[in-house]
Amino acid sequence: MSVISCPHCGKKNRVTPVAEGVPRCGNCHQMLPWIVDAAPDEFAAEVRASVPVLVDFWAPWCAPCRMVSPAVEQQGRERAGHLKVVKLNIDDAPAIASEHQVQGIPLLVLMRDGQEVDRQVGAVPPAQLKAWLDRNLAAVA
Repeated sequence: MSVISCPHCGKKNRVTPVAEGVPRCGNCHQMLPWIVDAAPDEFAAEVRASVPVLVDFWAPWCAPCRMVSPAVEQQGRERAGHLKVVKLNIDDAPAIASEHQVQGIPLLVLMRDGQEVDRQVGAVPPAQLKAWLDRNLAAVA
């Protein structure tokens, strides 16, 4: 379960991993940015969603990961209700990293219905990340 603050009214909302729907604020009913830090045992549930899921494979020691993280989270906020962002620390989940063939980080994987759509390896500027998402989200719509 994640706690997400509503950018509209400031209230904190508890959000559980669900495969259907999108989270809305319990107070003002606006769509919430769906950005979660997944624990290894929650990862499979977190990547199942009714909207495309952007998985950010990262590690705390990785400087490029820390550089790209704000742009990833910004895309999650801008695309509230249309994109879920799941952040996974690969140091805590080596088996999941291996399963998804993570060979370099930061690695961004766009998934739809549990299947990989595309991947972006390395830190990219915010404009390039936005363009990559625009192109891929249009393809899966």
